[in-house]
Amino acid sequence: MSGLVHHYGLIALFLIVMLESGGVPLPGETALVGAGVFASQGELNIVAVVAVAAAAAIVGDNIGYWIGRTGGRRLLERWKFVSRWSERVLPWAEGFFERHGPKTIFIGRFFSILRVTAAWMAGVAHMPWWRFFGWNAAGGICWAALVGLVAYFLGQAAADAISRYGLIGGVALVALVVVALVAFHFWKKRLLRAEAESS
Repeated sequence: MSGLVHHYGLIALFLIVMLESGGVPLPGETALVGAGVFASQGELNIVAVVAVAAAAAIVGDNIGYWIGRTGGRRLLERWKFVSRWSERVLPWAEGFFERHGPKTIFIGRFFSILRVTAAWMAGVAHMPWWRFFGWNAAGGICWAALVGLVAYFLGQAAADAISRYGLIGGVALVALVVVALVAFHFWKKRLLRAEAESS
């Protein structure tokens, strides 16, 4: 996906992030990271990268929400084996989104599975659109800014480290980033576990 962003720029970034947000399992975050790194090398403008990614996230999530709201239930009731499952799950989902919808939509932007599914789940559960839109927009903007800027500054830092300290400096920086990402991954798992226990 980074290759598409490299060749087609902001248009590819918009399409990949929008489709992922709408429910297509594509690596939108990888595309955003790639765009942030390209911006650090002067190939893209970081302000445009963040703005395009945020807009794509908001548009895609709203498409997913309306697909879930207008056709999600019909799709779940179409097949008998799915219908039996949905009869048990939908009341729980509606209650969950009533109690935890805003924070789920906001936090979901930072988790790959929820980034693909949260919007249409909110639509199927009939979460009020105005509440969905506000928290979705906040999550999309924060996600685009955080991921885009981290990729931008780490990309520049990696280039500086390699030019100043050689390949060993660049490898050391990458190792530090990997350690930080692993720590962040475990923090996310603890957060999800705590969220599940509180519901």
